[in-house]
Amino acid sequence: MIGLTGRVAVVTGATSGIGAATAMAFADAGAQVVLSGRSSAGAEATATAIAAVGGDTRIMLGDVTDPSFCDALVAFASTEFGSIDVLANVAGTITRGDVTETTDSEWHQNMRVNVDSVFFMSRAAVRAMRTQGSGGTIVNLASNVGIVGSGGLPAYCASKGAVVLLTKAMALDHAAEGIRINALCPGAVDTPLLVSGHEKTGRTPDEVFASNIAGIPEGRIPSPEEIAKSMLYLASDASSHVTGVALPIDGGYVAG
Repeated sequence: MIGLTGRVAVVTGATSGIGAATAMAFADAGAQVVLSGRSSAGAEATATAIAAVGGDTRIMLGDVTDPSFCDALVAFASTEFGSIDVLANVAGTITRGDVTETTDSEWHQNMRVNVDSVFFMSRAAVRAMRTQGSGGTIVNLASNVGIVGSGGLPAYCASKGAVVLLTKAMALDHAAEGIRINALCPGAVDTPLLVSGHEKTGRTPDEVFASNIAGIPEGRIPSPEEIAKSMLYLASDASSHVTGVALPIDGGYVAG
Protein backbone atom coordinates (compact mmCIF):
# COMPACT_ATOMS: atom_id res chain seq x y z
CA MET A 1 0.00 0.00 0.00
CA ILE A 2 1.27 3.50 -0.83
CA GLY A 3 1.80 5.44 2.38
CA LEU A 4 2.35 9.00 3.57
CA THR A 5 2.48 8.25 7.28
CA GLY A 6 4.33 10.96 9.14
CA ARG A 7 4.17 13.39 6.22
CA VAL A 8 2.54 16.80 6.18
CA ALA A 9 0.74 17.73 2.97
CA VAL A 10 -0.72 21.00 1.73
CA VAL A 11 -3.45 20.75 -0.91
CA THR A 12 -4.72 23.81 -2.76
CA GLY A 13 -8.15 23.71 -4.38
CA ALA A 14 -9.11 21.23 -1.67
CA THR A 15 -12.72 22.36 -1.42
CA SER A 16 -14.11 20.32 -4.34
CA GLY A 17 -13.34 17.98 -7.23
CA ILE A 18 -9.80 16.66 -7.67
CA GLY A 19 -8.46 18.77 -4.81
CA ALA A 20 -10.93 17.34 -2.29
CA ALA A 21 -10.30 13.80 -3.56
CA THR A 22 -6.54 14.35 -3.33
CA ALA A 23 -6.78 15.58 0.24
CA MET A 24 -8.83 12.52 1.14
CA ALA A 25 -6.37 10.17 -0.58
CA PHE A 26 -3.43 11.76 1.24
CA ALA A 27 -5.23 11.50 4.59
CA ASP A 28 -6.17 7.87 3.90
CA ALA A 29 -2.47 7.23 3.26
CA GLY A 30 -1.58 8.62 6.67
CA ALA A 31 -0.67 12.24 5.98
CA GLN A 32 -1.67 15.23 8.08
CA VAL A 33 -3.30 17.57 5.59
CA VAL A 34 -3.70 21.33 5.37
CA LEU A 35 -6.68 22.21 3.19
CA SER A 36 -6.77 25.43 1.24
CA GLY A 37 -9.32 26.95 -1.10
CA ARG A 38 -11.86 29.76 -1.34
CA SER A 39 -15.02 28.02 -0.11
CA SER A 40 -15.48 27.69 3.65
CA ALA A 41 -18.34 25.22 3.17
CA GLY A 42 -16.31 23.13 0.76
CA ALA A 43 -13.30 23.05 3.06
CA GLU A 44 -15.45 22.03 6.03
CA ALA A 45 -17.04 19.26 3.97
CA THR A 46 -13.63 17.90 3.00
CA ALA A 47 -12.36 18.16 6.58
CA THR A 48 -15.46 16.38 7.88
CA ALA A 49 -15.02 13.52 5.40
CA ILE A 50 -11.37 13.16 6.40
CA ALA A 51 -12.21 13.25 10.12
CA ALA A 52 -14.73 10.46 9.55
CA VAL A 53 -11.89 8.14 8.57
CA GLY A 54 -9.64 9.29 11.40
CA GLY A 55 -7.59 11.85 9.49
CA ASP A 56 -6.05 15.01 10.89
CA THR A 57 -6.58 18.29 9.01
CA ARG A 58 -6.29 22.03 9.31
CA ILE A 59 -7.93 24.67 7.11
CA MET A 60 -6.52 27.94 5.82
CA LEU A 61 -8.65 29.72 3.26
CA GLY A 62 -7.29 32.36 0.93
CA ASP A 63 -6.13 33.40 -2.51
CA VAL A 64 -3.24 31.36 -3.92
CA THR A 65 -2.63 33.99 -6.59
CA ASP A 66 -1.33 36.20 -3.75
CA PRO A 67 2.33 35.40 -2.96
CA SER A 68 1.97 36.64 0.61
CA PHE A 69 -0.85 34.19 1.23
CA CYS A 70 1.19 31.35 -0.28
CA ASP A 71 4.09 32.10 2.08
CA ALA A 72 1.66 32.25 5.00
CA LEU A 73 0.00 28.96 4.04
CA VAL A 74 3.31 27.08 4.02
CA ALA A 75 4.28 28.72 7.32
CA PHE A 76 0.89 27.72 8.78
CA ALA A 77 1.47 24.06 7.81
CA SER A 78 4.92 24.11 9.39
CA THR A 79 3.59 25.72 12.58
CA GLU A 80 0.59 23.40 12.92
CA PHE A 81 2.28 20.12 12.01
CA GLY A 82 6.03 20.80 12.23
CA SER A 83 6.97 20.57 8.54
CA ILE A 84 5.76 20.54 4.96
CA ASP A 85 6.66 17.38 3.06
CA VAL A 86 4.14 17.36 0.21
CA LEU A 87 2.51 20.12 -1.83
CA ALA A 88 -0.31 19.41 -4.26
CA ASN A 89 -1.08 22.41 -6.46
CA VAL A 90 -4.62 21.61 -7.58
CA ALA A 91 -6.40 24.99 -7.67
CA GLY A 92 -7.42 25.87 -11.20
CA THR A 93 -9.84 27.58 -13.56
CA ILE A 94 -10.86 27.34 -17.22
CA THR A 95 -12.06 29.72 -19.93
CA ARG A 96 -13.73 28.48 -23.10
CA GLY A 97 -13.67 30.23 -26.46
CA ASP A 98 -11.11 31.00 -29.17
CA VAL A 99 -8.75 33.97 -28.93
CA THR A 100 -11.34 36.38 -30.33
CA GLU A 101 -13.85 35.27 -27.70
CA THR A 102 -11.41 35.38 -24.76
CA THR A 103 -11.31 38.68 -22.89
CA ASP A 104 -8.21 40.24 -21.38
CA SER A 105 -9.53 39.56 -17.89
CA GLU A 106 -10.23 35.90 -18.72
CA TRP A 107 -6.71 35.46 -20.13
CA HIS A 108 -5.12 37.01 -17.05
CA GLN A 109 -7.36 35.01 -14.72
CA ASN A 110 -6.21 31.74 -16.30
CA MET A 111 -2.58 32.77 -15.92
CA ARG A 112 -3.02 33.94 -12.34
CA VAL A 113 -4.93 30.93 -11.06
CA ASN A 114 -3.29 28.19 -13.12
CA VAL A 115 0.31 29.43 -13.34
CA ASP A 116 1.05 32.17 -10.80
CA SER A 117 -0.38 30.10 -7.95
CA VAL A 118 1.80 27.12 -8.85
CA PHE A 119 4.89 29.33 -8.98
CA PHE A 120 4.15 31.13 -5.71
CA MET A 121 3.16 27.99 -3.79
CA SER A 122 6.09 25.98 -5.13
CA ARG A 123 8.56 28.75 -4.29
CA ALA A 124 7.27 28.90 -0.70
CA ALA A 125 7.32 25.12 -0.36
CA VAL A 126 10.82 24.70 -1.80
CA ARG A 127 12.18 27.31 0.59
CA ALA A 128 10.65 25.45 3.55
CA MET A 129 11.71 22.01 2.31
CA ARG A 130 15.25 23.26 1.76
CA THR A 131 15.39 24.62 5.31
CA GLN A 132 14.11 21.31 6.68
CA GLY A 133 16.84 19.49 4.78
CA SER A 134 14.74 16.37 4.32
CA GLY A 135 13.54 16.93 0.75
CA GLY A 136 9.91 16.72 -0.26
CA THR A 137 7.54 16.33 -3.17
CA ILE A 138 5.45 18.73 -5.22
CA VAL A 139 2.72 17.58 -7.58
CA ASN A 140 1.26 20.15 -9.96
CA LEU A 141 -2.09 19.56 -11.62
CA ALA A 142 -1.58 20.36 -15.30
CA SER A 143 -3.67 18.88 -18.14
CA ASN A 144 -3.33 16.69 -21.20
CA VAL A 145 -4.20 19.78 -23.27
CA GLY A 146 -1.10 21.39 -21.84
CA ILE A 147 0.79 18.69 -23.77
CA VAL A 148 -1.10 18.48 -27.07
CA GLY A 149 -3.41 21.51 -27.13
CA SER A 150 -7.10 21.68 -27.90
CA GLY A 151 -9.33 23.94 -29.97
CA GLY A 152 -11.49 26.42 -28.10
CA LEU A 153 -9.23 26.57 -25.04
CA PRO A 154 -6.25 28.83 -25.86
CA ALA A 155 -6.00 30.46 -22.43
CA TYR A 156 -6.38 27.18 -20.57
CA CYS A 157 -3.97 25.30 -22.85
CA ALA A 158 -1.34 28.03 -22.59
CA SER A 159 -1.59 28.11 -18.81
CA LYS A 160 -1.37 24.34 -18.41
CA GLY A 161 1.49 24.13 -20.92
CA ALA A 162 3.28 26.67 -18.75
CA VAL A 163 2.70 24.47 -15.71
CA VAL A 164 4.28 21.50 -17.51
CA LEU A 165 7.48 23.40 -18.36
CA LEU A 166 7.60 25.16 -14.99
CA THR A 167 7.45 21.70 -13.41
CA LYS A 168 10.33 20.40 -15.51
CA ALA A 169 12.51 23.45 -14.84
CA MET A 170 11.91 23.31 -11.07
CA ALA A 171 12.56 19.56 -11.03
CA LEU A 172 15.99 20.12 -12.58
CA ASP A 173 16.80 22.94 -10.18
CA HIS A 174 15.95 21.01 -7.02
CA ALA A 175 16.59 17.31 -7.76
CA ALA A 176 19.96 17.36 -5.97
CA GLU A 177 18.21 18.68 -2.85
CA GLY A 178 15.91 15.66 -2.75
CA ILE A 179 12.89 17.68 -3.79
CA ARG A 180 10.91 15.89 -6.51
CA ILE A 181 8.52 17.91 -8.66
CA ASN A 182 6.10 16.34 -11.12
CA ALA A 183 2.96 17.25 -13.05
CA LEU A 184 -0.18 15.19 -13.46
CA CYS A 185 -2.00 15.77 -16.75
CA PRO A 186 -5.60 14.52 -16.65
CA GLY A 187 -8.02 14.78 -19.49
CA ALA A 188 -11.76 15.12 -18.93
CA VAL A 189 -12.71 14.33 -15.33
CA ASP A 190 -16.18 14.16 -13.78
CA THR A 191 -15.96 17.47 -11.88
CA PRO A 192 -17.88 20.76 -12.04
CA LEU A 193 -15.01 22.22 -14.11
CA LEU A 194 -15.80 19.86 -16.99
CA VAL A 195 -19.16 21.44 -17.69
CA SER A 196 -18.39 24.98 -16.56
CA GLY A 197 -18.22 27.79 -19.09
CA HIS A 198 -20.36 26.08 -21.70
CA GLU A 199 -22.77 29.01 -21.82
CA LYS A 200 -20.41 30.19 -24.56
CA THR A 201 -20.65 26.95 -26.53
CA GLY A 202 -24.36 26.36 -26.04
CA ARG A 203 -23.78 22.69 -25.20
CA THR A 204 -25.70 20.93 -22.45
CA PRO A 205 -23.87 18.91 -19.77
CA ASP A 206 -25.01 15.68 -21.45
CA GLU A 207 -23.59 16.87 -24.76
CA VAL A 208 -20.31 17.83 -23.06
CA PHE A 209 -19.98 14.37 -21.53
CA ALA A 210 -20.83 12.64 -24.79
CA SER A 211 -18.34 14.63 -26.85
CA ASN A 212 -15.56 14.05 -24.34
CA ILE A 213 -16.24 10.33 -24.12
CA ALA A 214 -16.14 10.10 -27.91
CA GLY A 215 -12.58 11.45 -27.90
CA ILE A 216 -11.23 9.13 -25.21
CA PRO A 217 -9.91 5.76 -26.46
CA GLU A 218 -10.99 4.06 -23.23
CA GLY A 219 -14.48 5.49 -23.75
CA ARG A 220 -15.11 6.75 -20.25
CA ILE A 221 -14.60 9.77 -18.00
CA PRO A 222 -12.84 9.07 -14.68
CA SER A 223 -13.85 10.24 -11.23
CA PRO A 224 -11.79 12.67 -9.16
CA GLU A 225 -10.91 9.77 -6.87
CA GLU A 226 -9.25 7.96 -9.75
CA ILE A 227 -7.08 10.99 -10.50
CA ALA A 228 -6.24 11.32 -6.80
CA LYS A 229 -4.67 7.85 -6.85
CA SER A 230 -2.08 9.11 -9.33
CA MET A 231 -1.57 12.27 -7.27
CA LEU A 232 -0.83 10.02 -4.31
CA TYR A 233 1.61 7.92 -6.34
CA LEU A 234 3.61 10.99 -7.40
CA ALA A 235 3.56 12.39 -3.85
CA SER A 236 4.79 9.18 -2.23
CA ASP A 237 7.99 7.16 -2.09
CA ALA A 238 6.42 4.76 -4.60
CA SER A 239 7.68 7.23 -7.23
CA SER A 240 11.01 7.86 -5.47
CA HIS A 241 13.08 8.07 -8.70
CA VAL A 242 10.50 10.07 -10.65
CA THR A 243 10.96 13.81 -11.12
CA GLY A 244 10.30 16.26 -13.93
CA VAL A 245 7.56 14.07 -15.41
CA ALA A 246 4.31 15.26 -16.99
CA LEU A 247 2.14 12.15 -16.58
CA PRO A 248 -0.97 11.92 -18.78
CA ILE A 249 -3.94 10.22 -17.15
CA ASP A 250 -6.51 10.49 -19.91
CA GLY A 251 -7.52 7.05 -21.14
CA GLY A 252 -5.14 7.25 -24.10
CA TYR A 253 -6.14 10.68 -25.46
CA VAL A 254 -2.61 12.03 -26.02
CA ALA A 255 -1.48 8.72 -27.51
CA GLY A 256 -3.87 9.05 -30.43
